[in-house]
Amino acid sequence: MNLDQMQETPTVFHAKKQGAGMRVLVVTAVSAEKEAVLRGIGDTANFHVMAAGVGSVAAAIGTATALATGKYDLVIAAGIAGGFKGRAELGSLVVADEIIAADLGAQSPEGFLSLDELGFGSTRFRADEDWMRQVVEALHKAGLPVTTGAVLTVSTVTGTAETAAELVARVPRATAEGMEGFGVAAAASRCGVPILELRAISNPVGPRDRDAWRISEALEALTAASSVLREVLT
Repeated sequence: MNLDQMQETPTVFHAKKQGAGMRVLVVTAVSAEKEAVLRGIGDTANFHVMAAGVGSVAAAIGTATALATGKYDLVIAAGIAGGFKGRAELGSLVVADEIIAADLGAQSPEGFLSLDELGFGSTRFRADEDWMRQVVEALHKAGLPVTTGAVLTVSTVTGTAETAAELVARVPRATAEGMEGFGVAAAASRCGVPILELRAISNPVGPRDRDAWRISEALEALTAASSVLREVLT
């Protein structure tokens, strides 16, 4: 059984109506991503952008701290990511409809067992459907290449074709791979705040090849997408 075959209902949030008083928390991993977002958003008091650190734990801690000290209507996990071949090309954007902790579970002689299968909780969150639809429509109208799908959160970046194939077998709708989304979503869930995840694709998921990375182009795409976020959310 793979994750997409699990029957447990993922956590779902519902968006608040757009308004001048809406406040948005954007959580990135590193300062380069934070600066890319800020270049797109510009000078607006509606957004607070932070670099929480690399990995799900750092992202969860940073998000929870921000939500404990300020009131927000929406949380967005944003940054660059790997894209699965044929689903998210270099320089394109992915807006998650599901955020899945793809390697949270246990190994067994029969294969990987997710946290869901072990009966210890859930490995997935659904993005807010209303905000996701509005953001995707706006990105399309802006002429930016964007797709939706499952964005995987991993603790170890995929570096082989075998691991990439294993992830797709477990999550057939896998579109992109990052390291922070699930942590951000877990903190937002605990506080009852809707969540989105936005990723700009910098490299293919698979064999590690630094020469194939397009980080600058991905950061530029993240900036362009962030300018659209400002239009939609303010």
